[in-house]
Amino acid sequence: MTADFGGKGGPEPANIDELASLLHREPYDLELLISFGTSKGGSAGHLALGIRDAGPGDDLVYSANFYADRAQEHENVYYNRELMIGIPKKEYLFKTSSSINDTTSFGLDFGEIYKRSVIGVRVYGVPADEKAALKAYFRRINNDYRAQARNTEYHDGEIKYDYMRLNCAKTIGSAFKFGAGYEDLEVSSAKLLTRRRVVVAAKANIPTEMAMKLVKEWGKRGYAMDAVLYKKYSGSTYVDPHEEEKIAFKDLPNRFPSVLSRDFRREEGEYRDFDNLFAMYLLYNMARYSVRVNEQTLLLEIEKSKTPMAYPEAAELAARSAKSDSDLFRRRTAAPPDGTRIGETADDTRIFEFPEERDNKTVVLRAP
Repeated sequence: MTADFGGKGGPEPANIDELASLLHREPYDLELLISFGTSKGGSAGHLALGIRDAGPGDDLVYSANFYADRAQEHENVYYNRELMIGIPKKEYLFKTSSSINDTTSFGLDFGEIYKRSVIGVRVYGVPADEKAALKAYFRRINNDYRAQARNTEYHDGEIKYDYMRLNCAKTIGSAFKFGAGYEDLEVSSAKLLTRRRVVVAAKANIPTEMAMKLVKEWGKRGYAMDAVLYKKYSGSTYVDPHEEEKIAFKDLPNRFPSVLSRDFRREEGEYRDFDNLFAMYLLYNMARYSVRVNEQTLLLEIEKSKTPMAYPEAAELAARSAKSDSDLFRRRTAAPPDGTRIGETADDTRIFEFPEERDNKTVVLRAP
């Protein structure tokens, strides 16, 4: 049986290379990839890091392997030879088959946009030695994982994936702190209470919180930044056979990943706390492009384009709007919110600028 478009092993957009080449024209050095959550209630999402030109003709995305946890039920079912998988970015975002192994996870290790939206924060002006240090540290983490090392500077206990203790946010943060010399970057260490086997969740590293810490660090270093929203393709009928609950990708929640707050229990679209509002407003203010799969042509296109705000101005405006709007929500008033959330469907034509369509290109720049 042939897989549908946007399903594992099925057809994919015919212009992936062209779209990727278009985005690659801007000379960014890193891209922090923040994936939306796919569960109701608390949904932390995923964090990965793309490094420019680490792979031939493409960025290489370093992504913590959820199944590198040495759990018996994951053996021979999921790819677990590496803790930090290096994945070509075109594959990570858009491809429906894996170049690494047949047992990598569709919608997590590759083909992310068929399962959820992804926000990329692109960073400019990063020195070459910093990029080299990050790559070296990810190799170091993989070596520690293969050697079953314990008690390193970045983790207490055995080096293996742990959703709370050694997760995607902690591995990315550790590479910057201990590899690239970000000494002031806070990377938490959730403690395991051995008698009761309980993790103190409040000390866990959360993807959105780590992303905001890194953006702030890049701002202090004077690195320029912008953001790209890679929107979820809403038509994938693929159902992960390994999941207990059989839900098609198109029917999964597509939720901006929450920080640990009262919002963590809210349903999609109901964020009200300052930290979540600040993150969404900041990323919108910094946004340059919104990328989607055109559901008629099944080609990738730049749906929207605008001039991004520089980080200091974007952060100042986001903080002001988040403070105002969190107070507004707390008072339950009917006034419209001040800020615009990234990925929001509100009328934002006064802010976005739409370039002319390119008649002779399969990658088109167009208004929706």
